[in-house]
Amino acid sequence: MAWIAGLFISFSTLPCLPTLTSFHINMVVPTKKAMNQRLASWTLVVGLFVVSCVAELERFEHAGKPDGSLSFLVVGDWGRRGHYNQSQVAFQMGKIGEQLDIDFIISTGDNFYDNGLTGVDDPLFHQSFTDIYTAPSLQKQWYNVLGNHDYRGNAEAQLSPILTKMDNRWLCFRSFVLNAGPEFFFVDTTPFVTKYFTDPEDHVYDWKAILPREKYLNNLLMEVESALGESRAKWKIVVGHHAIKSAGHHGNAKELNIHLLPLLQTYDVDLYINGHDHCLQHISSSDSGTQFMTSGGGSKAWRGDVSWWNPQELKFYHDGQGFMSVEMTPTEVSIKFYDVFGNVLHNWSSSKQLSFAI
Repeated sequence: MAWIAGLFISFSTLPCLPTLTSFHINMVVPTKKAMNQRLASWTLVVGLFVVSCVAELERFEHAGKPDGSLSFLVVGDWGRRGHYNQSQVAFQMGKIGEQLDIDFIISTGDNFYDNGLTGVDDPLFHQSFTDIYTAPSLQKQWYNVLGNHDYRGNAEAQLSPILTKMDNRWLCFRSFVLNAGPEFFFVDTTPFVTKYFTDPEDHVYDWKAILPREKYLNNLLMEVESALGESRAKWKIVVGHHAIKSAGHHGNAKELNIHLLPLLQTYDVDLYINGHDHCLQHISSSDSGTQFMTSGGGSKAWRGDVSWWNPQELKFYHDGQGFMSVEMTPTEVSIKFYDVFGNVLHNWSSSKQLSFAI
C-alpha cells in the first residue's frame, strides 16, 4: 500500500482480456483480438471512494450530487499568467461555476505556455493556475490532460504528486478513466501526431516516457479500447487535446481519425471533447452519434482563419476566448458555450431513456 498525493494505491496482478488495435508509425492500421494479456490491477481510494481496475489506465471516482446530477466546466489552452484574457475567462468561469454548483473542472490541455513547466518548482504553475482560478466555485478537483505545448517542457512535472501537494485541486495523468456516473476516458493524444516527431521545427519535446513510440501507442489504444468495451455507463465521454473534427486553424488530427475515431464509433461514445484549436466549436457527426466539442479558448485566441465545413455538421463556431459547461442527469445532457463576457453563445442538449433489467 502506497500513499501518493492523497491517494491510497495498492497493486496486484490479474489477467485481463482486452482487444488490440495496432498503431503503426507508417499509418497502416490492422486490428486484431489479443487475449490473455496480464496488466496491472490498481485499486485507488479517492476520499472515501474505492475503484478497482484490471487495466493499466488509472481509474478515479468522483461522486455527483445526491439527486444523481452532475455539472462541470471545460476549458483548454489557458496557461499564460493571466494574459490574453485568461483572467477574464477565469472570472466568468467562477460566476458560472457558482450558478451551476459545479462538481469539477476539465482541462483539455496546453496547460502552460509556451513550453510547459521546467520542473515542479516552476513559478508558472502558481502564476498561471493557482493565482488565476481563485473563485470559490473553482476550488474543486481539476482533471487535466497534457497538450503539445506541455510536452515541450518537463511533461513529468505536471504528472508529479508534488504539484498536487502544492495545490490539491490539480490531478494530471497522461491517460486515465473517471467514473462520475457518466464515464470519462482521458486520452494522451500528443504522441499520436507524427509531425512532432518528424518535423519538430525548433521545439524540443519530452518523449522520455513515450519512446519507443509504436509500443506506447499500441498499449494506449489497447487500454482505451478495453476500458470502453468494459464500460456500462449510460453516457461515455472521451477527452483529448487534439481535435478529431475541427474547422479551426489546426483542423483534424488525421492520426486520431485513423486510430481513435473508430473506437468512438464502435463503442457508441456520446461526446469527444478537445482543445488545441483556440476557439469554441460544436460539430455533429453525420456518420455516428458522437458530438465533437472544442473548448480551447482559455486565453489567446482570434486566429481569424476558419476552414469551410459542411453547415449541416458545423453547429457552432466562435473564434475567440471562452469555455463550456456541461450539466448531466442519468437521462439528459445539456451543454453551453460562453464567451469572455459570460454570454451564452450556443447550447445543445440530448436525452436517453433509462433501461431496466427484466
